[in-house]
Amino acid sequence: MDYTPAPHVTQNWLLTKPSAKGTRGMVVSQVRAAAEAGVAVLDAGGNAIDAAVATALALATVEPWNSGLGGIGFALVHRAGERRADVVDFGPVAPRGLNPSAFKLTGRMKQDLFVWPEVEKDANIHGPLSFAIPSSTAGYARMHQTWGKLPFAEVIAPAIALAKRGLPRDWYTTLKVAASAAVLRNYAESARVYLPGGLPPIAPYQGKPGFFRLGNLPGTLEQLAKAGPRDFYEGDIATSIAGDVKAMGGVLSAQDLRDCQARIVPATEYTWRGRTLQLAGGLTAAPTMMRVLDQMASARYGTAPDPAWFVALARALKTAYAERLAGLGDADPLAAETCTTHLTVCDQEGTMVAMTTTLLSSMGSRVVLPTSGVLLNNGVMWFDPRPNQPNSIGGGKRPLTNMSPIILKDGDRPWLAAGASGGRRILAAVSQVMSFIADFGMTVEQAAHQPRIDVSDPDSVSADPRLPADVLAALRQDGPAEVVEHGVMPINYACPNVILRAQDGSVTGISDAASPWSSAVAQA
Repeated sequence: MDYTPAPHVTQNWLLTKPSAKGTRGMVVSQVRAAAEAGVAVLDAGGNAIDAAVATALALATVEPWNSGLGGIGFALVHRAGERRADVVDFGPVAPRGLNPSAFKLTGRMKQDLFVWPEVEKDANIHGPLSFAIPSSTAGYARMHQTWGKLPFAEVIAPAIALAKRGLPRDWYTTLKVAASAAVLRNYAESARVYLPGGLPPIAPYQGKPGFFRLGNLPGTLEQLAKAGPRDFYEGDIATSIAGDVKAMGGVLSAQDLRDCQARIVPATEYTWRGRTLQLAGGLTAAPTMMRVLDQMASARYGTAPDPAWFVALARALKTAYAERLAGLGDADPLAAETCTTHLTVCDQEGTMVAMTTTLLSSMGSRVVLPTSGVLLNNGVMWFDPRPNQPNSIGGGKRPLTNMSPIILKDGDRPWLAAGASGGRRILAAVSQVMSFIADFGMTVEQAAHQPRIDVSDPDSVSADPRLPADVLAALRQDGPAEVVEHGVMPINYACPNVILRAQDGSVTGISDAASPWSSAVAQA
């Protein structure tokens, strides 16, 4: 007989994720333990800003492949009673001493995860020359100093407890560490922490998974609690970071750390179908998202997203990406293994925070600093290694990124806060989740489980096989379209989360269905 195997699927089950509901505060995160840390801070009398900072610090200990003290990011903060959100910009900046001549091109294109011109020894992708200035801690400190209620030592306390407990040694940790193991093994402290016996940690065959500590990170968190967050840039921690980087041949300097400051600027506003969308501004995906919405203003919005709507969205995303890449320069190498985190918070008063932070690649630079236990980002990979490009490598430069936290306000009241992880895929995911709720009237639960498309470049579309057959057919008729699963790995779609606060004060939140550890947690 003739037999042709059906396409392989990685998940032969139906994935759902529970929402959380309440009338007080809410934290949504890609790791439940971090969301619970944020809620504990709310319960202790903190506000949404305290909870967001606590959650982000906790993620450094329980989601080290996505974010941490060595990362960068952007946050939107819309305080209850205020008319407009503020942006906390702690985006990437290259070290002043970064020299483009250190990144010699081989003449080939990368053939694995990165469609960039290849650099000798992948110096822009991992190792000591790949570090951008780590500004996450400065961002968290600026947020807390400006608007927080609790002492910083209380806000960081859950992260310290989680760091002392350690990272869960379960199947998901095995998967994430194994994905970076080939590079982690090149750096002594990274290998010591993450590759015991030379192999990724594995869960026991039976029983409960154990935990393992992330090097000297617990002590660094305790030092921040005692000395304050600026110690990361001007104190003992800063001295250790600069010393470790210099010893391994990097150019991130003590002066780079001393000069690192987050800034607060007004959010970018965009009127959208009777509400106002607030975005993080120029060096994020915000300009491209507004171009997508410009084009979608004339689309037909029925009772549900239909084939014509998805085709219109795909065209809008393609056009916007073509303009972005031509005018602004690339932000992430196409198909790069970008692994970001997003968290969303609301407190009882109605203040909302949408924060996206990242190490860029999974495990960032793959370099754990031995003295501090800090895993540093590989933000230099955001730059085009070719000279004379809009986004070329240069000392002190700021690259374009794809992060896109949003807060949609109804009148002057923050109504919906959202964002996603996933590099170039973030824009499509955030745009769709917002539209499913705001334009089609879906519940938060329906929007989170609605299959989506992805457009990450001007030439092609990825489509979830769970989409209706007429949608898939229309997308294929309109141009190249590949049907790919939404699962844990490969990561074909971004991982969004969202909080909606209704007029009566009720709050609903939900995290990405395909993220195994993610959760929305409401205050009791």
